[in-house]
Amino acid sequence: MSDSISSIIFEHPLNEKMRSWLRIESSLQQLEKQRHLDSQSSSLAFFRTIAELIEILERGEVRSELLKELERQQTKLKQWLSSPDADAVMINSLSEQLKKRSMGLSQAPRIGQHIKEDRMISMVRQRLSIPGGCCSFDLPTLHLWLHLPQSVRDETVKSWLDNLAPLQQALESILGLIRQSAIFIPKTAHNGFHQGNADEADLLRLKLDIDLNTLVYPQVSGYKTRFAIRFLPMDSEHGALPTHLSFELSCC
Repeated sequence: MSDSISSIIFEHPLNEKMRSWLRIESSLQQLEKQRHLDSQSSSLAFFRTIAELIEILERGEVRSELLKELERQQTKLKQWLSSPDADAVMINSLSEQLKKRSMGLSQAPRIGQHIKEDRMISMVRQRLSIPGGCCSFDLPTLHLWLHLPQSVRDETVKSWLDNLAPLQQALESILGLIRQSAIFIPKTAHNGFHQGNADEADLLRLKLDIDLNTLVYPQVSGYKTRFAIRFLPMDSEHGALPTHLSFELSCC
């Protein structure tokens, strides 16, 4: 992270669907950053992330939920067209993008099945739960693979991530529209506490200035329409908590 960052955004899901999507998004972003497997340590980080992603995908009907949301977002875009100040060109462009993402996702093979059945991923995944279980004598196949030319490993990783592309693209469009559906509104927490309503919202976004003299973070509890935010000092023993703490809140 850059030292020049002056504020930070915290996100909190208000339903299980959004909780799952944020976790999938985080895993996909990590995989993209970890895709250059040039050492055992970088490779194990990649395989741990992809194993976690497989577990998340196995827990629910991710594809059907995303397809429903793509349809819902297209309906909202059509409603926006009736607004006198609507940017018809941009809305039509977004609508066309959502149609393509929906088609790509619906026509793709079962999400995650390719990586789940891959021999290399399967072997490493079985050993990850064992402390130190990925040594060269545990996984000689991985040890050999890591000594192949970088171009060979890059091509393999590309095939794995390409299989996840329809999921990544659909999720990117959905979360992008959800995050842009509401603006940040200035709020004040009194004695570190704030509560409110978030009717029909899926996601809370909090923007907080980074003050090195008063480092605090939000602890959010909420589900569906009600939420409560309690700010806590990063230094639990000596940290100070302002009586009136300003922040910005977006209910998306």
